[in-house]
Amino acid sequence: MDARPGPREACWGMRAPPRQTFTRSTGAPRPGVSLGRAATVTAALIAGLWVQEGADQLVFQGQLDQFGIEPRAPGTFWHVLTAPFLHAGFGHLIANTVPLAVLTFMSALRGVARFLAALLLIVLIGGGLVWLLGRGGSVHLGASELVFGLLAYLLGVGWWERTPLAVGVAVAAFLLYGGILWGVLPANPAVSWEAHLFGFVGGLIAAAILHRKRPPTGLPR
Repeated sequence: MDARPGPREACWGMRAPPRQTFTRSTGAPRPGVSLGRAATVTAALIAGLWVQEGADQLVFQGQLDQFGIEPRAPGTFWHVLTAPFLHAGFGHLIANTVPLAVLTFMSALRGVARFLAALLLIVLIGGGLVWLLGRGGSVHLGASELVFGLLAYLLGVGWWERTPLAVGVAVAAFLLYGGILWGVLPANPAVSWEAHLFGFVGGLIAAAILHRKRPPTGLPR
């Protein structure tokens, strides 16, 4: 969670008032706390994906994949909430695990609540556009929608905030995974480039909504 230190007042020749001793608790989170929370949410997300896929393969024989996105199929729009967490086998999941873990950790460092809000926007916007505009007669699933969405989110945060930290994280994310951006182009018919493209769009929109600075109210325009 983001937190900003409260106003600090000083007066030459006067002792600071006793209440100043409480300002420490309203400051920015300690680095260790932020790292721990980011690591916890990352581990929980990855573990959840593996447990789900294990159950799908060993118990349901892959039947859970029917809850992927079927573009424009009546009554299936809610599948946008399940599709990014489903995979067509362990090979598919393995390919997504490392980039998703890295980008989740980098995103969650900014605050777990804000990360979860960004993830929800990516799922709803990206998945909604896949349902509306994706190829018919196909099922779209996999966490690559989240991978592209979180990459776009980090790039967008760097653009909107333009602080050294935000820009540095954006550059690091691009250097690590910028090469995957070719995946937004239609190439392999077995790969959902639509989920890649619209997940990326969802990430950019999430960054704009959550990090765009707005002018202070009450000032002349």
